[in-house]
Amino acid sequence: MTDTPETSGTPEVPGTPAEPVPAPEPTPAERTAASVGPWASATEAYDLLTVDVPAEHWTEALTAARDVLGLAFLDWLSAVDDLERGFAVCAHLAAVGGPGGVRRLLLRTRVPRERAVLPTAVGVYAGAAWHERETLEMFGIEFTGHPHPVTLLLPDGFEGHPLRKDFVLAARVAKDWPGAKEPGESADHGGPARRKMQPAGVPDPNEWGPLKGTLPPVAERPARGARAAGAAGARAAGAAGAAGVDRPRRARSVEAGSASQAAAPDAAAAPETAPPVRADRPRRTRSVGEGSVSQGGPEAPAERPEAPRRTARTQSSDAPWHAPVPARDGKPEPERSERQPAEQPEQPTEQPEQPTEQQDGDGA
Repeated sequence: MTDTPETSGTPEVPGTPAEPVPAPEPTPAERTAASVGPWASATEAYDLLTVDVPAEHWTEALTAARDVLGLAFLDWLSAVDDLERGFAVCAHLAAVGGPGGVRRLLLRTRVPRERAVLPTAVGVYAGAAWHERETLEMFGIEFTGHPHPVTLLLPDGFEGHPLRKDFVLAARVAKDWPGAKEPGESADHGGPARRKMQPAGVPDPNEWGPLKGTLPPVAERPARGARAAGAAGARAAGAAGAAGVDRPRRARSVEAGSASQAAAPDAAAAPETAPPVRADRPRRTRSVGEGSVSQGGPEAPAERPEAPRRTARTQSSDAPWHAPVPARDGKPEPERSERQPAEQPEQPTEQPEQPTEQQDGDGA
C-alpha cells in the first residue's frame, strides 16, 4: 500500500482558463478624458489638466465639459502658433461656486495653417463671442457659425495677423526705431557703423519694404578666429617695422644712457677751478624765502629762554587733587579760572565815615 500526498485546495481541472487580472484603477486624468469622449486624451502638468480632442469633435467636447464635468464658466479662448504643427486653439474652462474650490480644465485642439477653420463655441458658451473675434484678428483662424465676425481690436483695412510668428513688423522697417543711434550714425561720430542685428520678425530692409533693392549689400564680417589672427598679424608687422628687423636690440643699461648721448668729460679734462664734490655734504635744507647761507641777512633776535612748562591742570575747581602743583618756596600765585571773566569792573569801595570831634568855641 502506497501513501499518496494530500493536496490542499481545489484541484486544477485541465482546460480551465486562469482568473483574469484586475485592471488598474484609472487616473484622474484618464477619468476626465473618458468623461469628455472616447477620442479624448488627457495630460496633467503644472497643476493644470489638459484634454486634447480632434477638431471635428470640438463642439461635442465643449458640451461634455459643460454638462458632464460641470465646467460652466469659460475663462478665455485663444490660440498659439506652433509653426509647422499648425495652430493650437485652447479654451480655459472652470467650475466656480462649488465645494472644494475652483476646478479648472484646458480643452485643446489643433488646426492646420493652410486651412485654419473651427466650429464656433458661441452655442455652448455665449461668452466665447468676442474671444473668437480676437483670435480671428490675431491669428487668422475662422470660426464657422459665428454670429458677428467683425474686427474687434485692429483698424479697418489692417493687413496681416500680428500674433503669427511669420508676421513682419513693418513699423521697424518703415521708420527708425526710437532711442540712441548706432555707433557711426550720429553727426559728431566719425567711427565706422557696426552691423545691425535684426530682431525676430524684422526682415532685411533691402529685401522688404519701401527701400527694397536700393541699399548696397552688407559686407560679411569674417569669423572671430580669422579676425583675431589678422589683428595679431597686423600688430606684429607694425612692431617689426617700428623697431627695424635688421637693427640690434638695446644692450645698454638705463644708467649708461642712450648711445646717441654725448659721453661725460673725463676727470682729467675738467678744469682745476671746479670745486670737488663732497659726498658727505648734506643736502640743502633752507627754503627759497630764507635764501642761501652765504647771503647776509638781518640779525636774528636773541632767543628768549623757554619758560618752564607747567603741569596741565583740569578745569574742575572742586577737585584740587586733579591738579597737582609742584612745591615752591614762595606762595603760588592764584590762577584765574577760565570760567571767570577776564576783567571785572572795579567797584567803588565805600569807606566808612569816621566821626570827627567838633570843638565848641566855648571849649570844654
